[in-house]
Amino acid sequence: MMIWLDGALRDAESARVSVFDHGLTVGDGVFETLKAEGGRVFALTRHVERLTRSARGLGLPDPDPDEVRRACEAVLEANPMPLGRLRITYTGGLSPLGSDRGDSGPTLVVAVGETTRRPDTTSVITVPWVRNERSAVAGLKSTSYAENVVALAAAHKAAASEALFANTLGRLCEGTGSNVFVVLDGELHTPPLSSGCLAGITRALVVEWAGAKETDLPFDVLERAEEVFLTSTLRDVQAVRRVDGRPLATAAPGPVTAEAMRTFDARAADDLDP
Repeated sequence: MMIWLDGALRDAESARVSVFDHGLTVGDGVFETLKAEGGRVFALTRHVERLTRSARGLGLPDPDPDEVRRACEAVLEANPMPLGRLRITYTGGLSPLGSDRGDSGPTLVVAVGETTRRPDTTSVITVPWVRNERSAVAGLKSTSYAENVVALAAAHKAAASEALFANTLGRLCEGTGSNVFVVLDGELHTPPLSSGCLAGITRALVVEWAGAKETDLPFDVLERAEEVFLTSTLRDVQAVRRVDGRPLATAAPGPVTAEAMRTFDARAADDLDP
């Protein structure tokens, strides 16, 4: 396995990040996960742009987009696989122990791991913990993922693949690593970015391609939604069949979800960098 670290490809044994890296000690970093099929990356431009927005949100220097692209290409060429999870990690770099950032410059890591296509349907749970829509890092794809780890573990314990959060106002927000869409009276809705959810790449494309409305929704909308689906880089559009163990009224994938799945697959196949 070859990994890009700070300007060069290295094998897995020599690709080492310092124990004093701010991404390790305080979670001072941002990241992107991209889908690579047959060595070709989907929506690379959007991902690089979001990486930059997240870095600016943390006060990190802008990553060099040309280096990020070179790194992605080099890693995929060095590690051929049918379907890969490509991960870009960008941290505050070597820093003192504490919240103050050092002056040595950021760390850039790009790695890839083989993955498989997700099932067409899944189960989710709701969790009692909330997203803070007014947090300093709301909407940023930060490496500070501990609350997602805890919530996802709860989902797995309940035989589900995702956990859904409300925000502090009791409005539907997002999953640990996905955005959520619901169908009400035959119309497709998803929480607005003001809810504190991540501006998902797949979310944005589904809003555009499937005509979803961005709507402020109560958390209990999940109890009456006709259909529910998740979006993310590796899920694409994935139908939800159960919420908290309760089957949805419409068998998954329902008609609106199925159409969104077909539309996304067709449009994504037609344009690798939409």
